[in-house]
Amino acid sequence: MPTLPDHVRSIVTEIETDIGESTGLQDETHGDSPETDDSVRIEHAVRDILTEIGEDADREGLRRTPERIHRMYHELTAGYHVDPDRLINGAVFAVDYSEMVVVKGIEFYSLCEHHLLPFFGTAAVGYLPRDRVIGLSKIPRIVEMYARRLQVQERLTQEVADFLMKTIDPHGVGVVIEAQHLCIAMRGVRKGGATMVTSAVLGQFRRSQRTREEFLAHLERGDNR
Repeated sequence: MPTLPDHVRSIVTEIETDIGESTGLQDETHGDSPETDDSVRIEHAVRDILTEIGEDADREGLRRTPERIHRMYHELTAGYHVDPDRLINGAVFAVDYSEMVVVKGIEFYSLCEHHLLPFFGTAAVGYLPRDRVIGLSKIPRIVEMYARRLQVQERLTQEVADFLMKTIDPHGVGVVIEAQHLCIAMRGVRKGGATMVTSAVLGQFRRSQRTREEFLAHLERGDNR
């Protein structure tokens, strides 16, 4: 893993671990990274954008904006640096349980890769265990790992489902994500409040209509928040 600034390393660690978990990084030091050619290029590019739109990149309010943008994008894309093995950290347990497990109302924030504008909403994740379950906190962390990347909602939905299927080999997985996209609200058709819903179903969730209906029934019960 590349050396990361402290503020990005802390986000990565937060996604990977629960409070009190050992990360194996206690002996490492992660001071603020020295200025690199990449960071200089990013900040110069932001200055060029400010100039191109007719702004004065040297005025007081914008003088440190290139630096702030540089830091912000590292934070918002910290998911690229998350180690999936550290995230799971052995939290897969043999349990004699075969009924559906659903975690819903998982808030997330991501960046649309087409315009670098935010999209945000909630995810619901369900699976049918095959003699193994995953620690409850790991499911929101999986969503967070993939959300903190440049994304499209369809791929985000599929990646969460594929990861869970690969990690615990359940009978099936279902993922539903509902989100609002600022690229629709702020530009183009400018339709604020429009919501996009995507789903991914694998294994028994795809083969069995009854299983899908049970999953959707769980999502309709009560408030997702």
